[in-house]
Amino acid sequence: MPSNTSIDLYPDLPLTLTEAGTGRPCLILHGGGGPSTVAGLTSHLAQTMHTITPVHPGWDGTHRPRWLTGIDDLALAYLHYLQDRGLRDVLVVGSSIGGWTAAEMAVRDTAAIITGLVLIDSVGVHVEAEPITNLFAPDAPGVAEYARHDQARFHRDPETLPAGQAALHRDNMTTLRLLAGDPYMHDPKLLRRLRRVDVPALLLWGESDRIVTPAYGAAYAEAFADARLQVIPGAGHLPQLEQPEATFAAIDGYLHETITAVGT
Repeated sequence: MPSNTSIDLYPDLPLTLTEAGTGRPCLILHGGGGPSTVAGLTSHLAQTMHTITPVHPGWDGTHRPRWLTGIDDLALAYLHYLQDRGLRDVLVVGSSIGGWTAAEMAVRDTAAIITGLVLIDSVGVHVEAEPITNLFAPDAPGVAEYARHDQARFHRDPETLPAGQAALHRDNMTTLRLLAGDPYMHDPKLLRRLRRVDVPALLLWGESDRIVTPAYGAAYAEAFADARLQVIPGAGHLPQLEQPEATFAAIDGYLHETITAVGT
């Protein structure tokens, strides 16, 4: 059964974590939509792995210290957590800003704790010809119009949310803007730094993502020393929600291939 814990990583930074399963450790990092967007992914991977799914500080009412103002801070915090736990051979799976965080962790992982990466529709880099959609623009349509392949199926008018959920959504977006708003949703240095990362990386991309198009997946795949891009038809920014079976199958295939490669 999953267990929920809270640890004090630093004196002013408690981390809220859910752990489940046994086996190889797998850190799962959610995107701006919060931990619910990776719940199904966590359940699937917990069948064969020891999953660790944190709530990013500042999301869903959790505490964010004043000094935590960027994705680089988040990446270092999670690296320190893995180091403090003495974990090795860690797979890091990240969606959207979670994928960005995973990439930033990999470039800072001098202890070789991370041995695999799965980035799902990750922001974090910049493709000149296709700028990242500005979700904070005053005239921006709802996120679903950019993020979903099937907008009608997943659209929910924010005005219809219960007051508590609406307040959490506003707070989450405020934290997202603080951590990733300037420069907008990317680190100008990241692509160059990724060339030093040689762990096998899988880039999963929804074919219909209009926040970061598949061109971003291609840019990530080209930057890593050992990576491949797999595009998921019928999905947008969150293929783990719109096409879970295809997404899980792609990750399972990646895990099988990388384990087999290590054993040869």
